[in-house]
Amino acid sequence: MSFRELHDGGLPFLLPNAWDVASALAFVAAGFPAVGTTSFGVAAAAGHPDGGRSTKDATASLAAQLARLPVPVSTDIEDGYDDDPDAVAAYVAALGVAGINIEDSTEEALVAPQAHAAKVAAIKRAAPDVFVNARVDTYWLGQDATVAATLERAAAYVAAGADGVFVPGATDPGELRELSAAIPVPLNVLVVPGLSLAELGELGVRRVSTGSLPYRAAIDAAVGVAEAVRDGVAVPSATPYPEMQARLVDYSAT
Repeated sequence: MSFRELHDGGLPFLLPNAWDVASALAFVAAGFPAVGTTSFGVAAAAGHPDGGRSTKDATASLAAQLARLPVPVSTDIEDGYDDDPDAVAAYVAALGVAGINIEDSTEEALVAPQAHAAKVAAIKRAAPDVFVNARVDTYWLGQDATVAATLERAAAYVAAGADGVFVPGATDPGELRELSAAIPVPLNVLVVPGLSLAELGELGVRRVSTGSLPYRAAIDAAVGVAEAVRDGVAVPSATPYPEMQARLVDYSAT
């Protein structure tokens, strides 16, 4: 099934977000039909805060590594790492991925929707087969966080060729229903605590991303293991070393 077709299932398409090869291989082994990346996880693993265009090279490198996976890959490219639409388009075209997320904010501030739409249009000209998930950061940043303002931005991105619209931070069921009803392409949200995939699907959501949640949970789990050993309590279970090593050996052989 193509990456685009994954958005047309009975339930919203759940996209787990990896930060390195091992985490991506684990998601594939668990049966997920596609893997995304998380800019927060990629940045944090390199010792950088999220944003600030710090993940440009690391994301390109990771995309090249994940191209060997047997499933489609979508990369989180922050704001495209440049203000020039043609430079952004050239970067995306060179990634060799099935999809990308590109956000309409830079340095924690919303950019003019026309500027973001120009990036979307340039990407679709340079790489027409790439699924462009245009991210609207109104709710994420708490700036113009209304349905009307979000829909205005989304409409500009869809007109420019966006294949999907991502509204992280939107969690209210009524607002999600309004957004999905008015946006003519698949609506993507982050995991919403208290709402199952089926319930989000009933609201019109077609894709759910885990974002940085797996990375942050993995860090907590790692600390939990060390604390368990220190405190003399049962150590949590983990994938056996031979199994994880075998995944990497198989990956290296492809």
